[in-house]
Amino acid sequence: MSVTQLVLNRFRNIDTLQLEPGPGFNCILGPNGSGKTAILEALHFLGLGRSFRTNQPARAIQDGQNDFLLFARKEEQGRVHQLGMQRDRTGNLSLRLDGETPERLAAFAEVLPLQLITPESFELLTGGPAHRRQFLDWGVFHVESGFLGCWGRVKRLLKQRNALLKRRPKRYDELSYWDSELARYSGQLTALRQAYVADLIPALEPMLQRLLPRYQVTLEFAQGWDKSQSLDAVLANQFERDQMLGFTQSGPHKADLRIKVDGIPVQELFSRGELKLLVCALKLAQAALLKDKKQRRVSFLIDDLPAELDAEKRLALTSALAETQAQVFVTAIDADKVNDMVAPLSDARLFHVKQGRLETANG
Repeated sequence: MSVTQLVLNRFRNIDTLQLEPGPGFNCILGPNGSGKTAILEALHFLGLGRSFRTNQPARAIQDGQNDFLLFARKEEQGRVHQLGMQRDRTGNLSLRLDGETPERLAAFAEVLPLQLITPESFELLTGGPAHRRQFLDWGVFHVESGFLGCWGRVKRLLKQRNALLKRRPKRYDELSYWDSELARYSGQLTALRQAYVADLIPALEPMLQRLLPRYQVTLEFAQGWDKSQSLDAVLANQFERDQMLGFTQSGPHKADLRIKVDGIPVQELFSRGELKLLVCALKLAQAALLKDKKQRRVSFLIDDLPAELDAEKRLALTSALAETQAQVFVTAIDADKVNDMVAPLSDARLFHVKQGRLETANG
């Protein structure tokens, strides 16, 4: 239930690179600029169709080349999946999944569930609600088959409603049909999110006991409008203000996951190291929940895992990751810090990358 082969062509500073990772810990070592983070980025492209380093995909194409080509083989529940992606500088995207062209990119996400942890992952806790909605919806997408259709309908209805608001309708009845439909699908989407949070909280508790035992962390789901009223009523009451602003103020697109520590907003209390551990705990809980509900395992992509964590916390995190039976890809500069993390593990593999080439692989 893991990626068994990854091939990069004309990607970043990598001409051609083939990696055969193990099912457990895979540590990718190398100096800055060596290409180690590009390996994580390639997997992120294959799983989510985008980079976590840039919003301009063409920047991932090797200098002087017209396109990049990525390929991965994944084994899961006795079946082998093959994922291929080609993207050129004009924006053309070609996808192949098990020898066929998938109708939507979400098919790749279904086959290759990924959890990303980078130095920028703090935004899950310190950034705006959009980061936490994305975190929440990742989990709902992977455990609820009806999520994607419901989410898509809400997104389209919101787009239609906002377009009508920009035309400054004089009477509310011009929006009433759209609001009725929006309220219906928003209710379904909100119920899915609420149920997921209810399951996530107990899954999070053992992760917190392992990584942050001194603190009481709480999660509270905010649906995006006054929970004492129906969304139909809220939209009707806010019509004049929505009309003036030209967009919809309330709804599931404003949902949030409020995360507090001992009753205090987390960003006001935690150090950077503690924030990193809490992000890891939240994503570990999601992986554990997916394994419990769907018997599927996540692949973790962790860029510079040792940063801001002392030896004790690194070992605690390694142990927690190993318990989920997830496949883990970790990058690091300092081999010594990685060695003390993986020493207790029997299946760890070490890969050394230099100037876009895989020099050695041990383990």
